[in-house]
Amino acid sequence: MDSNAAPDRGECERTDRHDRIGRRRFATLVGAGGLFGLAGCLGSGSSGQPSYESGDVPDDINGSARNTSEASAAYSAGSTTPRTDLAPLSDLSITDHEFVFESGYTGSTVQGTAENAGNTQINTAEVRVRVYNSDGQQLGTYLDSTSDLGTGEEWSFQVIILESPSDIADYDIAVVGLPD
Repeated sequence: MDSNAAPDRGECERTDRHDRIGRRRFATLVGAGGLFGLAGCLGSGSSGQPSYESGDVPDDINGSARNTSEASAAYSAGSTTPRTDLAPLSDLSITDHEFVFESGYTGSTVQGTAENAGNTQINTAEVRVRVYNSDGQQLGTYLDSTSDLGTGEEWSFQVIILESPSDIADYDIAVVGLPD
């Protein structure tokens, strides 16, 4: 075969197809590598998702479901929609937390302290609490947030849980944020 002769049509198609797959794979790998690198800069975990720690709900909660006006006030004060622009930050942590039943509209709550142990102010911090029934089914996600958490500052949070205390068996908790 003449070295200057054009390759047959079948050989060109096969080469072009393999070149396209190679470029796609390269773009996928470069994109994935960039995402993993960014997640590593944000804090714990390679997925950018927060790490939840478990919490205990006492067995002897002496509380009842909210009445209509208390439920209305709790729904106004409670928050259930996590912000999508927040991520785990290595210097933002929960130092303590506990399940507390309060009288009045607050009812079931998770209360505790979060701390900014870093050298950068945190624009927004959000505590996320997921609650579960005795079968392990998630009942909901509830939040509390603050803004402008300075370096070395602590924040006392109170997450209002909209579920009846008799329905809650367990919870887990995480904190995420957005640096300045």
